[in-house]
Amino acid sequence: MLKIENLCKCYGKFQAVNELNLHIPKGEIFGFVGPNGAGKTTTMRIICGLLEATSGKVFADGIDVINKPKELKSKIGYMPDFFGVYDDLKVMEYLEFYASIYNIRGLEREKVCKDLLELVDLSEKKDFYVDSLSRGMKQRLCLARSLVHNPDLLILDEPASGMDPRARLEMKEILKTLRSMGKTILVSSHILPELAELCTSIGIIDKGRVIMSGTVEEITKKVYHTQTIRIKVIAKVEETIRLLQEYPDVDGANVTSENTVEASFKGDDMFLNSLLLRLIQSNIPVVAFNQLSGNLEDIFMMVTATEEIK
Repeated sequence: MLKIENLCKCYGKFQAVNELNLHIPKGEIFGFVGPNGAGKTTTMRIICGLLEATSGKVFADGIDVINKPKELKSKIGYMPDFFGVYDDLKVMEYLEFYASIYNIRGLEREKVCKDLLELVDLSEKKDFYVDSLSRGMKQRLCLARSLVHNPDLLILDEPASGMDPRARLEMKEILKTLRSMGKTILVSSHILPELAELCTSIGIIDKGRVIMSGTVEEITKKVYHTQTIRIKVIAKVEETIRLLQEYPDVDGANVTSENTVEASFKGDDMFLNSLLLRLIQSNIPVVAFNQLSGNLEDIFMMVTATEEIK
């Protein structure tokens, strides 16, 4: 769906984006992670055709973004980090205004706007003035605005910025719904734990380059070279530890809380399947068996610190 090749953006001698390469398949929720000034927003604006690249190539659904930006407009929905709203418009009027820009008219426009308000849970606010909405509601309204023309690719720059925990949870559920509808989503955020839960894959960007990308599990492997499994048992804790320590590719095992053991391992899903089978065949009373995701905040700090040293 989105392919970026050797993208560069320079402001004089300053290189905001530096030979950036990225590939996001259709149907992904891709998390863009990076410190302030890393090049996230610049990259997003180039993808949307709002900023001219110095060099490189960007393709969205096969369309050459840099050379044919007008053909892109129907494919992309963009939600910027700082957005403007028309405070003297009511919620329904606001959406209808943007729908009219895309030449959506009459009964079709009314249906599209009603459906979008239902999607973002603002149907009951349709006759309220935009200025009266909470920040979280305004964020959801702006997401609806970016969807009026039914784009295939969504570019969301800090969509949960300034939201309270409940509003962030609501936004996360909306994005999951959009993915189930076939949308491809590129989203940036500083709320890393929630990004790790939401995204199918992530890319860590620093100094204008994607320095690591993949699922959280894949990146965890690259950084730590091992993964962690948590096993809860009814009894036989010591026997569980002994069995794990004897099992190939398990690097270590220890008790973390009552009847709970964590072990580091090198392996894939087939390895985990065989390990669980071995525990059951050994009559270990397993009640929970979970692979732990890496801590994205720790990974981010380690990766970007390594780049600073370089």
